[in-house]
Amino acid sequence: MQFPGTAKPPVGIVFDSAMRRIDDVLALAMLHGFDGKGQARMAAVCISNADMKAAQFCDALSHFYASATTGPAAMFAHFMPVGLADGPPPVGSPVFGKLAEPAYANSIKSINDTADGPTLIRNVLEAQQDGNAAIVLSGPPTDLVRLLALYGAKEWIARKVRLLCVAETGAQPDAAAEKLFSEWPSPVVTVGRDIGEALPFPGASIDKDFAYTPANPLVDAYRAYQPMPYDAPSWAMAAMLYAAHPSDGYFKLSGAGQRTRLIFDPEQKDRILKAYVELASAKPVPRKPPKRPDDKKDEKKDEKKDEKKKEDAAQ
Repeated sequence: MQFPGTAKPPVGIVFDSAMRRIDDVLALAMLHGFDGKGQARMAAVCISNADMKAAQFCDALSHFYASATTGPAAMFAHFMPVGLADGPPPVGSPVFGKLAEPAYANSIKSINDTADGPTLIRNVLEAQQDGNAAIVLSGPPTDLVRLLALYGAKEWIARKVRLLCVAETGAQPDAAAEKLFSEWPSPVVTVGRDIGEALPFPGASIDKDFAYTPANPLVDAYRAYQPMPYDAPSWAMAAMLYAAHPSDGYFKLSGAGQRTRLIFDPEQKDRILKAYVELASAKPVPRKPPKRPDDKKDEKKDEKKDEKKKEDAAQ
C-alpha cells in the first residue's frame, strides 16, 4: 500500500511464466534478488498452466527467501498468492516432476490456495503507482490475453505498466500472441532466442555461488532439470534484467516505437552474466515491517529528543 508523501518505490514486477524451463526458475530467483536489494519489487507471480507442482515450488521459493526474517518482524511476513491457470495439468513437469515431494515449506495444498492469474494481475496493477509497473512474460500469453478482456483492464495497463518484456524461444506467434501484441496498450520489448543462447547461465555457479546454504530449492531444481554440468539458456533472465533496469545499458534496442526488440551487445556479456549470478544467488535478506508516515514522524521526533539530550549532557 502506498501512503501520501512517501517516496516512489522501485518498479513492481509481475512475472507471468509457464515455469517449464529452468531459465524461468532462474528468472524468478533473480526477481527475489532484485527485491532483496531494493532494486525492484515482486508484485505478483503467475503460472500460465495448471501445474500445481510449479505453484508449490514458487511458494516454497518465497518461503526460502523469507527465512532470513525472524523475531517480531516475521509475524508481519505474508506470502502473496500464486496465480495458477484452471484446467488439466500439463503432461509431465520437466523441472518439478523430478523433485521429491515437499522438501521445503510451502502454503499451497490445493487449487483453493492459489489465485486466478488475470484477476490477480489486475488487482496488483491497481495498487501500483502510475507508470511504475513492469510485466515479464515467459510462456504462453494466456493470462495476459484474458487480462485484456477484463472490464477496464486496458486503461489500468496503459496507466500503470511502463513495459511488457516478452521472452520468446523461436516458435511462431500463435493467435493468442498476435492478439496480445496488437491490443497491448503499453510498450512491448521482445527477447529473441538468440539472446538466450548467447548468454547462457554458467552452471558452475550452482556449486560455487549457492554454497552459502546446504538446502536451496533453486539448486535442487537446476540439478533435477538435466544432468550436470550444463549451462542454461537465459531468455527469461534477460527479460527480467531488462524489465528491472531498462536504462542501464545491458542491451541495445532495435528501432523505436511501441514494439521493439532486445539486441545482444557482446561488449556487455561479462557484465550481464555477472548480474545473472549475483541476483540469482543472492542470499535471503531480513525484512522489516513497512512503516506508515506517522511512524516515521515519530522516529524523527525521537531522534531530535536524543540529539537534545546529548547537547544538554555536553553543556
